Amino acid sequence: MVQSQTSWTWRLEPDGVAAQDPGSFSNQSDAESWLGEAWRQLAESGVTGVVLVNDGKEVYGPMPLSE
Repeated sequence: MVQSQTSWTWRLEPDGVAAQDPGSFSNQSDAESWLGEAWRQLAESGVTGVVLVNDGKEVYGPMPLSE
């Protein structure tokens, strides 16, 4: 049985903010681990929140980036 690849991404808010796009991840755990390491840099770049997206469908968010 072949498993289909899913794409996990973060949508950064507000849209168009000048932060580095993290690209896509192969699973939710990797996406969340990346955010755990990068959220402070994102916030410093003007990102106020993020939405986790799996294959175009919102999983959760917007989640604010604040301490």
